[in-house]
Formats: sequence, C-alpha cells, structure tokens
Amino acid sequence: MENLKPEEIFERRLANNEFVEPKDWMPENYRKHLIRQISQHAHSEIVGMLPEGNWITRAPSLRSKLVLLAKVQDEGGHGLYLYTAAESLGISRDEMLDALLTGKAKYSSIFNYPTLSWADVGAIGWLVDGAAIMNQVMLQRSSYGPYSRAMVRICKEESFHQRQGYEIMTRLAFGTAEQKEMAQDALNRWWFPTLMMFGPPDRESPNSENAIKWRIKRESNDQLRQRFVNQTMVQVEYLGLTAPDKNLKWNEERQNYDFSEPDWIEFKNVISGNGPCNKERLIVRNKAHDEGAWVRAAAQAYAEKKEKLAA
Repeated sequence: MENLKPEEIFERRLANNEFVEPKDWMPENYRKHLIRQISQHAHSEIVGMLPEGNWITRAPSLRSKLVLLAKVQDEGGHGLYLYTAAESLGISRDEMLDALLTGKAKYSSIFNYPTLSWADVGAIGWLVDGAAIMNQVMLQRSSYGPYSRAMVRICKEESFHQRQGYEIMTRLAFGTAEQKEMAQDALNRWWFPTLMMFGPPDRESPNSENAIKWRIKRESNDQLRQRFVNQTMVQVEYLGLTAPDKNLKWNEERQNYDFSEPDWIEFKNVISGNGPCNKERLIVRNKAHDEGAWVRAAAQAYAEKKEKLAA
C-alpha cells in the first residue's frame, strides 16, 4: 500500500472486507458514527437488564430464576465488551456513562416498555432477543475490528437468550387457557415495539446509508425487519398465537409477508424520552451508579496501591 493516501488505504480495506483497527487512519465521520452506534448498543445492554431483572425474584421456579439471572448477567457483560470497543475509538467510559445517565444518549426504544407478567419475560427473550440476533449477526462482519470481535461472543449468548424466551412462550402457549391468554397478551404488546427495534424506515433513517457504505452494517433496517417477520411468523403459527396485525398476510408474489408499519410517531416519542418507562429507567440507572461509587473508589485505590508497590 506504499504511496497510497490514508483515505485510499481506508477505502481499500473496506473494498477487501478487511478490518479497520484502532490505530489505523479512519475518517472522522466514520469514528463518530462508530462511537454513537457502539455506545448506544452498550447502553441498550445495560438498560436492558432492568425489565427482566425485575422478575428474577418472582420467576415461577428455581430453574427459571437461575436461567433468568444468568441471562441478566450476560447483558451486563455485553455492555462491558461494547464499552471497551467504543473506548478504542478515543472516548472514555466516564463520557459514555455520563451521556446515558443525563439522558443525552439514546438506547434501544424497546426497553422503555414495562414487563407486566411472566409472559413478558418470554416475549422479550423470543421477540426482542430474536430481533437483536438478526440485527447483530451481520455486525460480526462489521468493518471495525473490535466491534466485530465483540459481536461474535455476544451473538452466541443472545442465541441462548432467544431459546430461553421461546421455551417460556412454548410452555405458556401449550399450557392452560389462562396461560395461553397470557402469552397472547404479551405478543400483542411486544410485537410492534419489537419491529421498531430495527430503526426507522430506510426512507427516514439518517444513518443507514453511511453505515452500509462503510460496511459497519450489511443490510438496511427494512430488509432486517422483513426477514424478522418472515421467520417469526412460522413460530407464531406453531404456538397457535395470532400476531396483532390485521394486515399481516403471506404475499405469494413477493414471497414475503405483508405487514403494517409500526406507529413511527410513538417510536419518536419513546426515543425522545417520553415512553412509558423512560424516566423510571434513568432513575434506576442513576441510583445504581451512585450506590456503586464506593466500589469504583475502592477499585481505584487498589489499583493505585498496586502500581506503587510495583514501582
């Protein structure tokens, strides 16, 4: 690559499907885009612990408590991997957490909806984590090396989360009439918020074009949303449930399901901080951050002591 300008080397890496690494030259807009996307992804993992964490003590069996606890712990680990990947781009952990805790940073809109029943825990695993996997599998081939490598482990763990949720929904759907009604109610409430997880429609997405051009993403929001509906409807029908969309039907000519678009006004309200649980989520995260101050101080003091002893 001798005699090539940094911009040309960068473009060649993208064209050859090679990774861009932290010390490589990259356009400033590429770096900023990655910081925004990876930090928001990390925030989503951390805030995503809250809706399900609320059900750990109320899970219906010891086994389901243990499985749910393991899942929530995984989400915390995912946040750690992603914050570390974002830090390699020159932003500090403190900056990212401050943006989250002050409400400046966004996270996935889905986590601003309440979990009203045990069936909601199943719906989150089945639908929300299923949508996350569909979004994230392509990120294993992201052009930014640290992000790509973090996603390999995250996707493996998310597949466990999806199976956990589907198992809950299967038990409910094939249980008593009351249990099946719980499963249907959860599907009714989580269906459209899950479709919103893929982001705004391509015609209105301000970031998709660059994400695909830079090979950060490989598919558009609408492509992923369509694939999710196609795959999930097979499972909906197996469970004997009904998707809450009167316009949803198989289109033989397109070989895809036709379906209604989510309420994009609601989506914008939620990501703007006006969803059912936005304020509650930030209050809980700030409380946890404040109560953990002594742990951070102790860790810092230990690190400094160790450094002095090694000197």
